[in-house]
Amino acid sequence: MRYHFKFRTQQLRTPLRGMKEDELATIGKERSGTLHILDSFERRHIGPRPHDIEKMLETIGVSSLQQLIDDTVPQSIRMEEELSLDPPMTESEVLERAEELAAENRIFRSFLGQGYSDCITPPVISRNILENPGWYTQYTPYQAEIAQGRLEALLNFQSMIADLSGLPVANASLLDEGTAAAEAMLLCLHVSRSDRNSFFVSEECHPQTIDVVRTRAQALGIEVIVGDRARDCPMDDSLLGALVQYPASDGSIADYSGFCKQVHEAGGLAVAACDLLSLILLQPPGEWGADIAVGNTQRFGVPMGYGGPHAAFFATSEKYKRLIPGRIVGVSKDAQGRPALRLALQTREQHIRRDKATSNICTAQVLLAIMAGMYAVYHGPEGLRHIAWRVHRLTRALARGLDRQGHSLRHAEYFDTLRLDLPPQDAEGLIASAQAAGLNFRRFEDGLGISLDETTRVEDLVEVLGVTAGASAADGQTPSAAEIEAELAGSSEDALPAGLRRSSDFLTHPVFSLYHSETEMLRYLTRLQSRDLSLAHSMIPLGSCTMKLNATAEMIPITLPGFAGIHPFAPLEQTAGYRKLIDELCDMLCGITGFAAFSLQPNAGSQGEYSGLLTIRAYHESRGEGHRDVCLIPTSAHGTNPASAVMAGLRVVPVACDEDGNIDLEDLRQRSRQHRDRLSALMITYPSTHGVFEEPIREIIEIVHEAGAQVYMDGANLNAQLGLCLPGEFGADVCHLNLHKTFCIPHGGGGPGVGPIGVAAHLAPFLPGHRYAPVGGEQAIGAVASAPWGSAGILPISWAYIKMMGGRGLTRATEVAILNANYIAARLKDHFQVLYRGRNGHVAHECILDLRRFKRSCGIDVSDVAKRLMDYGFHAPTVAWPVIETMMVEPTESESMAELDRFCDALIAIRREIAEVEEGRIEAARSPLRNAPHSASAIASDDWPWPYSREIGAFPAPWVRERKFWPPVSRIDNAYGDRHLFCVCPPMETYAEEEPAAAGA
Repeated sequence: MRYHFKFRTQQLRTPLRGMKEDELATIGKERSGTLHILDSFERRHIGPRPHDIEKMLETIGVSSLQQLIDDTVPQSIRMEEELSLDPPMTESEVLERAEELAAENRIFRSFLGQGYSDCITPPVISRNILENPGWYTQYTPYQAEIAQGRLEALLNFQSMIADLSGLPVANASLLDEGTAAAEAMLLCLHVSRSDRNSFFVSEECHPQTIDVVRTRAQALGIEVIVGDRARDCPMDDSLLGALVQYPASDGSIADYSGFCKQVHEAGGLAVAACDLLSLILLQPPGEWGADIAVGNTQRFGVPMGYGGPHAAFFATSEKYKRLIPGRIVGVSKDAQGRPALRLALQTREQHIRRDKATSNICTAQVLLAIMAGMYAVYHGPEGLRHIAWRVHRLTRALARGLDRQGHSLRHAEYFDTLRLDLPPQDAEGLIASAQAAGLNFRRFEDGLGISLDETTRVEDLVEVLGVTAGASAADGQTPSAAEIEAELAGSSEDALPAGLRRSSDFLTHPVFSLYHSETEMLRYLTRLQSRDLSLAHSMIPLGSCTMKLNATAEMIPITLPGFAGIHPFAPLEQTAGYRKLIDELCDMLCGITGFAAFSLQPNAGSQGEYSGLLTIRAYHESRGEGHRDVCLIPTSAHGTNPASAVMAGLRVVPVACDEDGNIDLEDLRQRSRQHRDRLSALMITYPSTHGVFEEPIREIIEIVHEAGAQVYMDGANLNAQLGLCLPGEFGADVCHLNLHKTFCIPHGGGGPGVGPIGVAAHLAPFLPGHRYAPVGGEQAIGAVASAPWGSAGILPISWAYIKMMGGRGLTRATEVAILNANYIAARLKDHFQVLYRGRNGHVAHECILDLRRFKRSCGIDVSDVAKRLMDYGFHAPTVAWPVIETMMVEPTESESMAELDRFCDALIAIRREIAEVEEGRIEAARSPLRNAPHSASAIASDDWPWPYSREIGAFPAPWVRERKFWPPVSRIDNAYGDRHLFCVCPPMETYAEEEPAAAGA
């Protein structure tokens, strides 16, 4: 199947009508004497047109874009030469190249299992969620009133997990199964509140999960004991908890109820890593004693994608709800008393608790969780039962065939995975024969494994048995396809343990029974999408969260079968295309940043932070300085910074900032001297969290290096650096990049993310390794993600972005990002105070608007302004961070001057509304600010007690009439939602019984 239309631009040797030669130079690229003007990606990506840029520069008060950059970015860190990248490709060219690389990956029928299964993504979900910018360009639902669609989809996901796991509280997803298991271990640690320090992991768990748990435990001094649960688990007062796999990695199914009882008697918690599809047929872990259930929802309609992104799950009991990692969607009510959804218990998250947080996870896999949840909605409980029974009965038929051939199966009870006992030499020969037939089997030390999935056909079983027949010593006849079909039709036998068959109902909420036709499913997805504001509606000007264009040409390659259909542990010789793309991406990232090497394994920004700090720790230990355990962090830092440092086993020491928002150099010197012998690292964001380039950055780095420590740079603000400076050159030792910000992987409503780390040469030997691929250095730290390259399935997005932009395009994007931020600051300076500016009065790629005085003068706070922006059709900027009662605005380079003006006009109009309150013309409590956002139901209500008109409430600006986005609910009562935590789909009668309160009550 072709995924795009090919075209060749006409050879243009003269300017287009109405355009100047210099304007063409900014949007075209010279290539073999031809200007590919109309197919130049740079002009598509960058919003302002050349004539707009002139007006914007005039508003700012500078003569040229070059002057603005020279005045903003310190000369001491400026690059002397341009970025050295290949000439930019056009959109059509990069799509052709992506298809070529995808074709170099060989898609074998995968029977590898190990937590990853091929599956069928229903086309209605693929087209209307995965490929739909109305879903993949949403931001994290912190402004819940305009995120009700995806919050409902996530509530469906949580309900699905709670039902299938048999545990009442589930979160909105985690990064992968290995990370989720490690987070469960941390929950056990925080529950224990004692000297307990051992965590047992069954040897029957997936090997990659064991590795991630070991990595996470080492830095915290937790002893991980891997072994036989009956023999090796320490049932004493040292035990934090125990992790088992259900079914086991090799397919066996055990009754863990007695084991859980022993763990509980020893004072520990029981954790079950589960296969979600098996829980359709097997007794859920919550019913046999597990305190925590984790796993991966990938096989619920999400492509394997060479390891990710996939939505892991985490469920636990009610009493641990305030320790659960990640986000939780909860049910609350809005100002009219109607049910409304929001993120619940946010006070437990990193941005508030910082170094006291129990986890550094600040994101989820929202887009993938939505897909998995909708897979359950579309199929419903009966459809899922059918899928699960089909997979199991095919496995049963395969087992019978293998038995007829004389093969020895390790386990008599199983769900979808069989383990054959074979001498190593025979197993290797059989695996080689399978690969020759286009099949991948899993290796065991003393045999091989075969796992089936939703896509398995009877014909696949015939092929498998045809291969295994050659290794059989018996004369048993291999069954034909017809015989297998007849057995499936005529037999109801299964290989499930009699005492572990599921008897409890699941997915009983009506949402899982209403949308089984494509027509109804399409309407449901469209209805939810309409309740969410995304980049498809308007700019999302979030400081530090860089919401830029996610171009269609960047997104198309991830759906190519050659990228989407690859198992993460497929033999390397089958993944040449992926490895070429990964090598090219790493080389480009090195050239862009000045670092010597990159690891793409961290699958979120928070995981990049953690991995970078572990790399620094390993470097110190290699030099006999493992005692270095102090991490300096400016008080303005992201909340994940201190949380990551604590998880890496470091002690956080804050560094003060001065009144201009910069690091206090004297305080830094004092802290460095005070902790010199134990100083491990400084974590710094550059440009600063306050939105300016700190002039003495080289001096800051020298102070830390002189004390024998390393400098970790948070790459959240790299969008102000590309093409202008190289963090690896001006002194940073390690830096994580947010590919989901700077490099165009979409936020997806709060995930997926990719947070690779770049390191200087001396740290390269310590980059994360993995047992299934040659990644990392000679002295690699352990795996930090389940798959060798983390969320490899979305790396083609960033690869395509860089390929199409080229060195000059990336530089231009940075320049325009800085231009757009300064244009907003200039337009708003007479209405709002811009809190921090650089030496020449400019900001970097974001600016902070100070609203603190309004709360003092008239009681209007930053949340009022944020909610009122919804009535104007905008998502609020980052609110109340890094300074309380402020807004951090980042427009990105993709927004046009017209959109920037619309946003500024909205804020200026809101300032006039604030003035009306300040002047006493309207009470704050009765103003449109305090009662925003105005939903359609509020506007249409018979009761309208406010002194302003409905028109002012709903249509406060001319453009709103033409492109109105209606907030689906009124302002949400956050406190109510936390006091009455409800994080699964509420009964339908809840909606019918809810008594709407009078407006304004």
